[in-house]
Amino acid sequence: MKRSHLVQIAMIVLFSIGSLGVIGGSFFLRKAFSSTSESELITDKSRYGEVRNQLWSGNNQVRHFPNEIPADAKGVRIVYSPGFLQGGSYFQVRLKQSPEKIQKLLSQYRSIAKHEYIGGNTNDHINLPNGVPTTFFYTSESSAESFPATYQILVLEANDRGRPGFKWNHGDSYGVAINSSASEIVYWTEQW
Repeated sequence: MKRSHLVQIAMIVLFSIGSLGVIGGSFFLRKAFSSTSESELITDKSRYGEVRNQLWSGNNQVRHFPNEIPADAKGVRIVYSPGFLQGGSYFQVRLKQSPEKIQKLLSQYRSIAKHEYIGGNTNDHINLPNGVPTTFFYTSESSAESFPATYQILVLEANDRGRPGFKWNHGDSYGVAINSSASEIVYWTEQW
């Protein structure tokens, strides 16, 4: 009988430890999924360097972004979303510079752009003949998703990583949107 009591006690202890393991494990799994399922949206312009040089480091899609926010830039707004699971990630910085600087950037980027659009957003652009995905106006000061017609959207690269029958299901694109009349430039990159 003594032996059966020891076996029962051992079983109770093992079941207790197992239950604690299951409860503890599920707590940590829930914590891990809840912290990553809520994609952290970064809008603090002081974190630009961190996003540009660390979170997107080694990525050719941000090589056209300035290494740091220019000292003479005004009205700086950034939005970075790392994405989650099937959700895409994007990074956008909007700033104002002198009209001369903006015209120089417009000339520079227009000469290497593979696609050019006037206003609109990615849904508008991809549905045009030979259209490619671009971006939404994430750095807008309103809830507008589209760039006004004062913006020229210059696509520097767009890569379709979908499979046959699912064009643009996965891919990336990057470029700039320039509003000469407001002396603004929006650097953008998207992955999905």
